[in-house]
Amino acid sequence: MHTTKPLPQYLVQRFQGWKATTYTENESWYRRLADDGQHPRAMLITCCDSRVHATSIFGAEQGEFFLHRNIANLVPPYKPDGAQHGTSAAIEYAVTVLKVAHIIIMGHSNCGGVAGCLDMCAGRAPELDQKESFVGRWMDILRPGYERIKDLPEQDQAIALEKEAVLVSLQNLKTFPFVADDVESGKISIHGLWHNIGEGSIEEFLFKEGKFCKI
Repeated sequence: MHTTKPLPQYLVQRFQGWKATTYTENESWYRRLADDGQHPRAMLITCCDSRVHATSIFGAEQGEFFLHRNIANLVPPYKPDGAQHGTSAAIEYAVTVLKVAHIIIMGHSNCGGVAGCLDMCAGRAPELDQKESFVGRWMDILRPGYERIKDLPEQDQAIALEKEAVLVSLQNLKTFPFVADDVESGKISIHGLWHNIGEGSIEEFLFKEGKFCKI
């Protein structure tokens, strides 16, 4: 490959600082992680957004979360069609190989992907409706959620659709047979969260109450 360039110097310096401090102080722990393999208790599906530092929010160390990130923290429906499905592959691996006990889907405030979906579905972003748009076709997963919130006052639609991204993903998660079977048997519990970045708060969807509540 002749198109790559050296890593930016600030990243090199940060790595060297980490290696000299955090790694050196915990070398035996890192070597144990490397030798023993991973045994995470939970899978966390969250957004690619750089402001969402999921492992920091939960005070997690290396090895605790099997972490998957994508635009708007979406889970597509189960569709074994021979195509390439990164999120579906991650879920399959987490459930069938790693045997995680929990799957957590966490959305967040001010989500750019959800804002794009809102604009696309409302006809304000025709570029996302083009078949060539990877973002637009990915956000098609959230169209059922848009149908449920489209009649809300405009100022309430963004947050409502961010939470719908979590609910749609929970619904789609249960279309995976190996997930549904483990939920039914009690081997896995699934959870839906919404994180307010500015407030530093988390709301959890509670099935019995039928709404998101702060934790």
